[in-house]
Amino acid sequence: MELNRRTVIAGAAAAGAASVAGTAWGGTAHASSRGRGRPVRELFGRLADGTRVDRWTLENGGTRMGVLSYGGIVHSLEVPDRRGRYANISLGLRTLEEYVASSPYFGALIGRYGNRIGKGTFTLDGTRYQLSVNDGENSLHGGAQGFDKRVWDVEPFTRGSDVGLHLYYTSVDGEMGYPGTLRTKVTYTLTRHGDWRVDYEAVTDRPTVVNLTSHVYWNLAGEGSGSIVDHELSIAASRYTPVDAGLIPTGELAKVAGTPFDFRRAKPVGRDIRTAHQQLLYGQGFDHNWVLDKGITARPEHAATLRDPASGRTLRIATNEPGLQFYSGNFLDGTLVGSGGRVYRQGDGLCLETQHFPDSPNRPSFPSTVLRPGETYRTTTVHSFGT
Repeated sequence: MELNRRTVIAGAAAAGAASVAGTAWGGTAHASSRGRGRPVRELFGRLADGTRVDRWTLENGGTRMGVLSYGGIVHSLEVPDRRGRYANISLGLRTLEEYVASSPYFGALIGRYGNRIGKGTFTLDGTRYQLSVNDGENSLHGGAQGFDKRVWDVEPFTRGSDVGLHLYYTSVDGEMGYPGTLRTKVTYTLTRHGDWRVDYEAVTDRPTVVNLTSHVYWNLAGEGSGSIVDHELSIAASRYTPVDAGLIPTGELAKVAGTPFDFRRAKPVGRDIRTAHQQLLYGQGFDHNWVLDKGITARPEHAATLRDPASGRTLRIATNEPGLQFYSGNFLDGTLVGSGGRVYRQGDGLCLETQHFPDSPNRPSFPSTVLRPGETYRTTTVHSFGT
């Protein structure tokens, strides 16, 4: 067990409204250089109880990102287009107060359980657990006060040619209804090539379930630039998990062939999104888990590629996880103003969340998400940017 920092410091709870004393971040984004820089910390704001929230800036290999200690949120991620012009390609908000009040998980670390658990319940070793319900009758992304709404303890590092942050949070036994005290460490690394690598680790003192992920909304043309329907997406998956009206998997692993869910060859996101397919009606677009052909792997392997033809920017995602949730930003409704000062509307960003499958604790046929004492949960996802 390699979790340290006093074996993971408990992050402060972050319920309630925020009193902001930091900077509102926005405007045109650009990286100052292509070299490596040491992580820089500055005050972003304070929660209502006075808890300090920092914004950390990382830069390496032509990529620059801003990370908040609140929710481990990727507040900005800047990369160049084919002409070398930088833009922030991650949707976000301007102030801490906005994140606390109304963020749809922009850029956040998600836990204990990414995605949905049907009716907010599951049974483990004969004991039934009732979780926090926050999505109709279901539990979504860890419940009403998931990891996205906690203040993480942050430790910066430089290691060889890499630069990054270790983020620590301890979720106590019973938090949001989950059993066991879960000590979590997530490492964000910017490599010398400008890749963003995310390493997740967790240990527990009682049997529990865990499914950690990142909820960045991508727009490779730049946040606030408009719709992502012309982005070209490929997903290395021959099957997906159909859902019911509550977006809970039915248990079937359906073939994508002959359906709008076939992204085995790159196609524009918007090509089939208005097809009268029942699954698209349920999700008001794409909001489904793809079953990656590679399955669970020892090391990260290719899962998806996203490309913006206009800017030439590309994003390649590799993971050792068995699933990928593609969400096409269906519930962005024009009520949120982004970090660049422009309104976000439906389809202005998309998510590619590496994960185990939704509702796995209630689906024995799905890959298990159970973590037991003495085991260490480990997964890795790598985001590679190019033109």
